[in-house]
Amino acid sequence: MAGYDIRITATAAKELAKLPRKKERQAVTQGIRGLATDPRPPGCAKLSGHSDLYRVRQGRYRILYEIQDAQLVVLVIRVADRKNVYRGISGRTGRTRKLDE
Repeated sequence: MAGYDIRITATAAKELAKLPRKKERQAVTQGIRGLATDPRPPGCAKLSGHSDLYRVRQGRYRILYEIQDAQLVVLVIRVADRKNVYRGISGRTGRTRKLDE
């Protein structure tokens, strides 16, 4: 099975860079990289009210992402603390980049 390409929005990249502790940033980044091999890992949840958004927990942070199976792409939309992550997720337009860029 081919792996998925991980893409991240500019907003999510900024949120990831602003995580307060290096250890937390590394754990979240590792969680995002894991989506390349299994975009629907155990514990992921499809968000109600959104036809194509999923959430995975990483400690106290949540990673919101969209799976594009036809193109084998996982698009990371948000990375934020659990209490703030669901605010303003309707607007997903904008620039994206590969995770390693």
